[in-house]
Amino acid sequence: MSYIFMDESGDLGFDFTKKGTTSYFLITFLFTEHKRAIEKCVKKVHGGLRKKYRRVGVLHAYKEEPITRRRLLSLLAERNCKIMTILLNKRKVYTKLQDEKAVLYNYVTNILLDRIFTKKLLSGSSYQIIASRKETNRFLNQNFRSYLSSQVATNHNVEINIQIKTPPEEKCLQAVDFVSWAIFRKYEYGDGTYYEIIKDRIVEENPLFP
Repeated sequence: MSYIFMDESGDLGFDFTKKGTTSYFLITFLFTEHKRAIEKCVKKVHGGLRKKYRRVGVLHAYKEEPITRRRLLSLLAERNCKIMTILLNKRKVYTKLQDEKAVLYNYVTNILLDRIFTKKLLSGSSYQIIASRKETNRFLNQNFRSYLSSQVATNHNVEINIQIKTPPEEKCLQAVDFVSWAIFRKYEYGDGTYYEIIKDRIVEENPLFP
């Protein structure tokens, strides 16, 4: 079984006068055939936290101490996994797509999937995509699942199973959260500190609408 774990960073708001609106939005895939190894990285880092922090039960990149971020990213950099990300400079997105956010979200995700299967970056015949469910993301719905499934089946003659889970339910989503956060910081804030730790695992990192 090959696994693709999906997370996002930034937002799809286009009112740049509004406080908190990000300049960039990105979707990141972490894919592997060794799910257990990724889970162990998350467990190891969580187990090393001080007792009062372990009560939360979930690692969130933006909430953790720098040492925790570096530790998990360093462990992931040593594992047999690959990373792919697609980046939107939102100021360059066509006006029509700005008004069709669900279409844009599905389109971006499909581009990543298409590149994975076109470049044959995953072996095997069984594929599972697990996306991170967030309260702020209303795009992860049945339309998202059916659209991606039909696109991959039509273009690559591949069947994929798509699940939407929370990070507490699926530990590997906590791992891709850290990866996506690290890449996002490089572009949004010009801070490549964490990105440098995992850059050798990145097989593709492309802008959309450059």
